[in-house]
Amino acid sequence: MSVNLTLVLTSSVLLGCGVYLVLERSLTRVLLGLVMIGNGVSIAFLVAGGRAGRAPIVEKGGDTSGLSDPLPQAMVLTAIVIMLATTAFVLAMAYRSWQLNGHDDVQDDVEDDMIRHLASRDVTSEAYAATTSDFPGDDSSGDPGEGPDDDPLAADEAEINQERPS
Repeated sequence: MSVNLTLVLTSSVLLGCGVYLVLERSLTRVLLGLVMIGNGVSIAFLVAGGRAGRAPIVEKGGDTSGLSDPLPQAMVLTAIVIMLATTAFVLAMAYRSWQLNGHDDVQDDVEDDMIRHLASRDVTSEAYAATTSDFPGDDSSGDPGEGPDDDPLAADEAEINQERPS
C-alpha cells in the first residue's frame, strides 16, 4: 500500500503550525491554530483511510473487493462538526474580549502570579497550611489540636496491625 507523501507532509505542517499558534496569547492566533489543527487531523484521517475505492454499499452476496473504508470519512465529518463548534466558541470569546479590553490577548491570572511568586520563595500557601497538620495520620480537616488519635482511618489501621500475629 502506497501512502501519498504530499498529504502526509501537508498534514504534518498544518498540525505543527497549528500547535505553534495555539500556544500564543492572542485568541485570533489560537483560533487560526485550532482551524489548522482540525484541517491537519482531517487530512491525516483521509491518509489513514487508504486508497479510494468503490462505495461501501453492496448487494447481498455481491462482490466486496475494492471497497473503500467508510470510517475515516465519518471521522472527518465528525471532526468538521467539532471544529465548527470550537471555532464558533473561540470566535465568540475573542469578540467579547475585544469588546471588553480593546484587544484579544489573554492576560495572566492574578492568582497564578501569586502562586508563581510564592513558589519562587518556597512559601506554603494559606490554603495548604489550613488543610495539613504536623501530626502523622491526621485527618487534615484543619481543626487545631488534632493528633493521630483523632484520625479514624489511622485507628482502624492500628487495630488491624495489633490483630496480626508477629
